Amino acid sequence: MDINDHFVAFLDTTVNLKQWKLDKLDGHVTAIVSALQKDTEVGPLYKEHIPQGSWAHATIIEPVGAFDQFDADFLLHLEEDEAWSEDPGEYLRKIRAAFKATSTYKDKVTKKNRCVRIEYAGDCHVDVVPHLTLSDGRQVIINYAENTFEETNPGGFSDWMQERDTLTGGNLRKVIRLMKYLRDYKNTFDCVSVILTTLLGGRVQAFNADSRYADIPTAFVSLLEDLDSWLAEYDEMPLLDDPSCPGTSFNHRWTEEKYQNFKAMITKYAGWAREAINAEEDKALVAWQKLFGPEFTTPVVEAARKAIATSPIRASTRPPAARAPQEEFIEEKGYRFSARYMARIEGRVEELGGFRSRPIRSRKFVRRGMSLVFSLHTDTPGQFEVIWKVRNHGEAATLAGNLRGQLLKSDFNSRIRRETTRYPGRHYIEVYVVKDGVVVASDHHEVVIE
Repeated sequence: MDINDHFVAFLDTTVNLKQWKLDKLDGHVTAIVSALQKDTEVGPLYKEHIPQGSWAHATIIEPVGAFDQFDADFLLHLEEDEAWSEDPGEYLRKIRAAFKATSTYKDKVTKKNRCVRIEYAGDCHVDVVPHLTLSDGRQVIINYAENTFEETNPGGFSDWMQERDTLTGGNLRKVIRLMKYLRDYKNTFDCVSVILTTLLGGRVQAFNADSRYADIPTAFVSLLEDLDSWLAEYDEMPLLDDPSCPGTSFNHRWTEEKYQNFKAMITKYAGWAREAINAEEDKALVAWQKLFGPEFTTPVVEAARKAIATSPIRASTRPPAARAPQEEFIEEKGYRFSARYMARIEGRVEELGGFRSRPIRSRKFVRRGMSLVFSLHTDTPGQFEVIWKVRNHGEAATLAGNLRGQLLKSDFNSRIRRETTRYPGRHYIEVYVVKDGVVVASDHHEVVIE
């Protein structure tokens, strides 16, 4: 029995939101946007609408148990109104008023702290999040309780998610869905989706990724154990930074009590997952049921598993990439691996006069001939070694014989790497934090040059 096939079937039949519901969601959003465009005050400010959160990141799941509704968010990108911006809560009030003025939505609308919610009883709710680009270039949403703007970078977060999902061969999104199912099925911990996504995505490592995320159960166990190891370093809730928006954190969306409970549950469930993946074949299903319940082996799932098992399409893995002539891989250099700490690369374009620009993740691409500075942010204590890797792609870099890919050692605790954009294409930079011959953290950052 291939347990990965069973995971694929379990996701398809039980966890993933059904396509007809996604189609219905599209219809709801189209109607909501149409109503707002017709409003005399909100309509003229409308620019576009952008899927947000679990809907945008393809981690939305079927309702579980008492959770009889699914939910979805979208950003309502508006032109800034200077008068409203003096009192940011006005954006939420105006959107609520626009819905109240319609016969369709007047009884369905509720103003929340960062959104206006449209409730479809017994079905779903849709959160409309006003989103602005201010005159200084900052992208913001509104915190009504504090009557302030909060900086955000939805495109950058989606790009960050895509990078990490690609590193895992498409398995990160599946693991996040499984963890959200586990949260709702067990009802033993409380963690909002954006924090769960950030915590799991932040544990994805570039070290030996093809092996560590080879299939769904392997990725699930690897990410859960790495999350458990990282949480063990923090007696109290750590800083939960938005990986795409330096200086913005998600801590206000959690509590110390919820963090402590989450930490204890992750330790428990990581142990159960390790037991399940190591179980003998005749005991494996029962071991996984300890986590996911009897739905993990219903007749429907079993039938789907058998159908998948006969298909030539198996586990989702990264397509093999051609090795550059001088490329080196840290896994081949004798380093051991233990993901105990966090590493994050923050990339920026260096401006004239030393001024700091917006992060690279807030741009769609970077022009050629620009100077870039990459900063390592890590919670690794004491002395450590930093190893960088820069890998170019594309025809121009290939013709120039400059695909690179060597491991570049820095001084101890050195956290800065400078590069120049020369070749068009989608390139990447990686960093490895090493203590006593052990890689304890790593990160991966893509750079698109045009």
